[in-house]
Amino acid sequence: MKTINGDLLQLALDGNFDVIVHGCNCQCQMGKGIALSIKRLFPEAFAADQSTAKGDAAKLGTISVAHIQRDGRTFTIVNGYTQFHWRGDGNKADYAAIAGVMRDVKKQFKGKRIGYPKIGAGLAGGDWARIVPIIEEELAGEDHTFVEFVAAAKS
Repeated sequence: MKTINGDLLQLALDGNFDVIVHGCNCQCQMGKGIALSIKRLFPEAFAADQSTAKGDAAKLGTISVAHIQRDGRTFTIVNGYTQFHWRGDGNKADYAAIAGVMRDVKKQFKGKRIGYPKIGAGLAGGDWARIVPIIEEELAGEDHTFVEFVAAAKS
């Protein structure tokens, strides 16, 4: 796993990734965190999420996909269903679902440049120290990068 600082969405728009993956709940909301930013900037990704069944626990560990074209660049956004809901405090991340999402990403996007945020460890409350080995195992041999969010300085 490579680690860089920056804005995952801007890096994708700048052509640094072929695929970006973020964690979603199974409620078809995309209402907070990076999911909300994705919903606003890339309505195609929200439409892909909306095409899945709301509140279906069977989505855990699966993905929906949106192909994005902006300013002559193309990349794919993967909505990874890594938690069932968003309510309450504590851990809502499902570690088996994170593994399933990453396994599916490797299967569908082998050989691509993959970027992701602290998937499952932000608003979902999962343990990043536990999630890192899952990602490393499931994406072994792939070009994948964790992007620690740092907002771009305003000029």
